[in-house]
Amino acid sequence: MRIVIIGAVAAGTSAAAKARRNDEGAEIIIFDKDKDISYSGCGLPYYIGNKVKDRSELVPRNASFFKKKYNIDIFTEHEILNLDALEKKLTVKNLKTEEIFMKDFDKLIISSGASPVIPNIPGIKNENVFYLRNVQSADRIKAFINENNPKKAIIVGSGFIGLEMTENLKNLGIDVTVVELAAQVMTPLDKDMALYIQNYLEKKEINLVLGDSVAAIEGKFPNAKVVLGSGKEIATDFVVAAVGIKPNIELAQRAGIELGTSGAIKVNKKMQTNFDYIYACGDCSESYSLITGKNIYRPLGSTANKTGRIVGDSITGGNLEFRGILGTGIFKVFDLTVAYTGLTEKEAIKDGYAVVVCHNIKPDKVTYYGGEEMTIKAVADKKTGKLLGAQIIGTNGVDKRIDVFATALTFGAKVEDLFHLDLAYSPPFSTTKDPVMYTGMILDNAINKGRELITPEELKTRIEKGEKIKVIDTRVSSQYEEGHVATAENIPQDKIRKELEGLDKEQVTVTYCNKGVTGNAVQNILINNEFKKVYTLSGGFKNYKVQTK
Repeated sequence: MRIVIIGAVAAGTSAAAKARRNDEGAEIIIFDKDKDISYSGCGLPYYIGNKVKDRSELVPRNASFFKKKYNIDIFTEHEILNLDALEKKLTVKNLKTEEIFMKDFDKLIISSGASPVIPNIPGIKNENVFYLRNVQSADRIKAFINENNPKKAIIVGSGFIGLEMTENLKNLGIDVTVVELAAQVMTPLDKDMALYIQNYLEKKEINLVLGDSVAAIEGKFPNAKVVLGSGKEIATDFVVAAVGIKPNIELAQRAGIELGTSGAIKVNKKMQTNFDYIYACGDCSESYSLITGKNIYRPLGSTANKTGRIVGDSITGGNLEFRGILGTGIFKVFDLTVAYTGLTEKEAIKDGYAVVVCHNIKPDKVTYYGGEEMTIKAVADKKTGKLLGAQIIGTNGVDKRIDVFATALTFGAKVEDLFHLDLAYSPPFSTTKDPVMYTGMILDNAINKGRELITPEELKTRIEKGEKIKVIDTRVSSQYEEGHVATAENIPQDKIRKELEGLDKEQVTVTYCNKGVTGNAVQNILINNEFKKVYTLSGGFKNYKVQTK
């Protein structure tokens, strides 16, 4: 059996290695039009920023390695010009010699990856405009910086790559401006969480231009500039366009291979296309959500490796099947870690869920051992009590918690289940009730025990509409005087019982403290004294300040 693979990065090489482990007799051939194979795309920003010193660390394997270890033939700088799916033939061009030849296959794996989205704007094809997708593109950016010593850069887009590049260019002493079409940074997050990142970047002296677009790029180094849709002009030495990627599906589409609703190649759980002897994996293939069951496109290195292994097993008679993904992601920008898994609030509402959200601000470990606060936003289904997703922003311990949430989501946990997790505790590592457990407690109280939450946005909206809401600041007077919700009355927790007779039990009431604990305690007192409708402010005054800045 001859297995031919198009693409030799994460998915393609994973598929090849697994296929070889299952079948020693198969002939396995990989073609890739790039020069480098099996490289770490996620490490490219850190190579540009000199945190990765040696290029070879990103490209630890070459064709001879795969031939020696796995008896797999990899041909780099070979482009597939055409795929005849019915005749099982590929037209291949050797980019070094210009030779064109045919190659038959018994089974084919398409792992053609994805390419940067190139905005259709004047001047985009400029020698000062760069994209970051493979090692050679990183080489070009690095060479430009080393040769020209630029002082100013504009990054278009504020996703993973945009913000990672922001950090690395800033650390090189380059003044960075980020231009984002949306009204927030990091659009995969809910806006209330993106505000934490925005505030942090501003403290790091990153220039943010939100809700504006790039209309044109003019001039060349050292006299280049970007013209925005608003008419504003920004001088720059170079531009990094990081507005997203799109799956490389043109070859498959011409061959009659079906595309999914996301625009990527449609596959079943065995990663087969509509031709049962042709498979697809990695960034060119479509995934589906473990939560909703709907088709989604989430091109991540972790998913590419996973789907590649499944294809390698499936194509050689194994029983592995793709079980879907949550879209879990994590990255750092300077000292801040940002992570998310499952559905955001906006996605859950769009999918028709009646959502309950909470903001939980807790240290990653006990404060006397240097614990630092993280902000967790969790989303749950009000009807079923199931956890739907989580977003976390903090400095330490974020990776540990997001993986716990992802595991819980994978197995369909309800919010009440989170408290019962037997998580590891010791002062250097956690708090006695881990932030994940505490998040479950908050949501369980809100969904099952009548301790409802109100977000800063909802509170602000309802007050502006003229709704009569009694807002009680439960902190000590000194904290209240430093800052408070505009309409709030200060009644500290230790005085609330004496003030009950003067409060209207029929009026909607909102309690809050700094982060939520004392606000919830007062909420309990009011509910237990037969107050009709009492909310506590999600994330307390700390979260409110961020949202209403």
